[in-house]
Amino acid sequence: MSLHTKMSVSVGGVTFPNPFIAASGTFGYGDDYEPLYPVNIWGGISCKGTTLNKRQGNLPPRIAETPSGMLNSVGLQNCGIDDFIEKLLPSLKSRANVVIANLAGEKIEDYVESAAKLDKSAVDMVELNISCPNVKQGGLSFGVSTQATAAITKAVRAATSKPLMVKLSPNVTDITEIAKAAQSEGANALSLINTLLGMRIDIKTRRPILRNNVGGLSGPAVLPVAVRMVWQVARAVDIDIVGMGGISCLNDALEFLIAGAKAVQIGTALFTDPHLPTKIPSELEQYMKENKLNSITQITGTVEPW
Repeated sequence: MSLHTKMSVSVGGVTFPNPFIAASGTFGYGDDYEPLYPVNIWGGISCKGTTLNKRQGNLPPRIAETPSGMLNSVGLQNCGIDDFIEKLLPSLKSRANVVIANLAGEKIEDYVESAAKLDKSAVDMVELNISCPNVKQGGLSFGVSTQATAAITKAVRAATSKPLMVKLSPNVTDITEIAKAAQSEGANALSLINTLLGMRIDIKTRRPILRNNVGGLSGPAVLPVAVRMVWQVARAVDIDIVGMGGISCLNDALEFLIAGAKAVQIGTALFTDPHLPTKIPSELEQYMKENKLNSITQITGTVEPW
């Protein structure tokens, strides 16, 4: 069995040559990293969150450092779904192994229209970002309600035949109920966790550091929370899971796989170590040799609770 086969994983019916995926919003479309390494070093790329129409994002400051992490409130700045499909996707498809379109919106109709456009495109998978403001429901996020999660998953599922992965918010009481709602309405896979809601304050001005007041916390600080949630969700659903949240080395990634994830997304770590994806596959190869693994999937969900 070749190394390529040993490291490959299937998520929602899509085959990735290795389990490492560039997380949405941290890798853009790969252009900025190509002077360092080819895009196809990743198993796949989850593209920057894309909305139906172009968005300028939030006013700065939009980034703040935190202990063992960072807060971001970029606000989904992007070129819009049409420009993504027409101007960015063709080049990316020629360079990447798997292209995942991360889809965001303010109301269900936006998601449905964008999903219908993506259905006719060359993307390999749609990642449904349900942690965006739901304007029709008083500013709440779709992802904090089982009913809203079920409704948006059902609507998008009807709009596209592409494999559908729903990205879950950790800002909930019981993430397993949200996960089951997404599965019940046709999700092929789940990705988790999205960022935790956080805040920092400038003690001199007594104002929040972020212009948006609050933002999404990512980085090593969130890893234990993310691993716990992946473990819980893996026991609650029957569909594939992609884990993320604070991964900065192979050992971190292995925790997610052992907890029940088939693959992982890596994001914030790229800002401190942009060369991480050049190192982690060879480290995985060594780990597999040492543990006599014929397939990396042999460790999926093998955690043994006390």
